[in-house]
Amino acid sequence: MPADCQTFYVTTPIYYVNDAPHIGHAYTTVAADVLARWHRQRQEPVRFLTGTDEHGQKVLRTAEAHGVGPQEWVDRLVDTAWKPVLETLDVSNDDFIRTTEPRHKERVQRFWATLHERGEVYQGSYEGPYCVGCEEYKLPGDLVAGTGELEGQQLCPIHGRPVEMLAENNYFFRMSAYAERLLELYEANPTFVQPESARNEVIAFVRRGLQDLSISRSTFDWGIPIPWDSEHVLYVWIDALLNYATAVGYGSQDAADQALFETVWPADVHLVGKDILRFHAAIWPAMLMAADLPLPKQVFAHGWLLVGGEKMSKSKLTGIAPAQIIDTFGSDAFRYYFLRAIAFGQDGSFSWEDLHARYTAELANGLGNLASRVAAMVGKYYGGVLPEAGPAGPAEERLAELAAQAVAGADG
Repeated sequence: MPADCQTFYVTTPIYYVNDAPHIGHAYTTVAADVLARWHRQRQEPVRFLTGTDEHGQKVLRTAEAHGVGPQEWVDRLVDTAWKPVLETLDVSNDDFIRTTEPRHKERVQRFWATLHERGEVYQGSYEGPYCVGCEEYKLPGDLVAGTGELEGQQLCPIHGRPVEMLAENNYFFRMSAYAERLLELYEANPTFVQPESARNEVIAFVRRGLQDLSISRSTFDWGIPIPWDSEHVLYVWIDALLNYATAVGYGSQDAADQALFETVWPADVHLVGKDILRFHAAIWPAMLMAADLPLPKQVFAHGWLLVGGEKMSKSKLTGIAPAQIIDTFGSDAFRYYFLRAIAFGQDGSFSWEDLHARYTAELANGLGNLASRVAAMVGKYYGGVLPEAGPAGPAEERLAELAAQAVAGADG
């Protein structure tokens, strides 16, 4: 592979640090790790990014509920939970970005200052239903009616909690101006959003019409200050999405960072959960279009991990820490199970019974027994030394064909 070839760049979402990670987060990280390892063993240069999203109202409220400041809260969680879980999972990430790092904050401010100077940002007012859990204003059609104790209230369909009505004087990104360009992007690049169900959802969303996007908050101060108006902080998603570019040198004044950006950007694939698809497949490319920056090659939205038929959630006490599985089965079995048992892109149910059954049947009794018998035969018949390979027969030729087909399919 040429030394100057473009780096394969894969990212996970940067995870929100209002609580410790569960296997739903680990699922995305492991999938990205498998992709990164595949391309590395193909002798390709690889950049694998993960990290944490640390601003916003939800983090602020969680920190206050624990009686500490938001910076102390995120520092504690990152050091004791989010970074250690990467070691638990045996993840091969090249970088870990935090949105509270100076390199990120400075480059985000530079990005939005540029768009403000170009007239892509204006000041206005907005009132609407807001879900703190999603950190997102909701459209009325997105909400569901509450029942039981919540009857008469409008709920976020993802979190099942009442939304709050917020009214603020904010800054807005001219998102609506990019609807046609986004539709042209999806038409010209059918694999830009995958799987097909996710692509169809995004196209339908954009075709319904895009509103200009509020990019600031003035009712709290836990965020990156807007460079031209210190009374406002940037909306957490508008800050967080830029991590994929800031982590590889965008906006830096350093020559080495600029060279890294030229080599690595655009990203080959952003792996995300389907609940944050619209941010990545509509808002993010519109932001890049406004800045005249190259677009990522693909956004791939996987399904949810379900426990008892519901999306895995700490708040519903269905979150399972990765260590609970890995301490018993190991990290290799963890990644094998989740990528073997669930079709990537679809929802999948987790159960301890299924994990144990697959581990026993496919790893222990299947691959494990095969490895054990081969090792025993080599020891018994060849003194523990592999014999020289003989001429390939029909069986060996067929195996070679299947291996070549598997490699071609994985590359595709």
